[in-house]
Amino acid sequence: MEPRELAMNIAKILDEKKAARLKVLRVHDLTVMADYFVIASGTSTTHVKSLAEEVEFKMKEDYGAQPLRTEGFGTKNWFVLDYASVIVHVFTPDARDFYDLEHLWADGEDVTPEFTAQ
Repeated sequence: MEPRELAMNIAKILDEKKAARLKVLRVHDLTVMADYFVIASGTSTTHVKSLAEEVEFKMKEDYGAQPLRTEGFGTKNWFVLDYASVIVHVFTPDARDFYDLEHLWADGEDVTPEFTAQ
């Protein structure tokens, strides 16, 4: 699956699970870490965990894609799923405001799909 398609599929999963402030940034020209960042918020630590688990489950079930690494399942306020070309960040609102990835990666191209509720 191409990186953009992977990012959009992940965004759709998050949107269907009611993620807040969903953002997809194309960072291909800015870093070798990934081509896209998908950033989303949940309303609580339970919602954040549920969002991360849903992405992991649906990507494996529907596309056979598994993250290379995951982080945050111990902290519950920031989950990271690394799909090589796409890195997914799911935050609690406070953690998202604190780390402010959109500001850090402001030079990235916002390619957030129109279907998202934002």
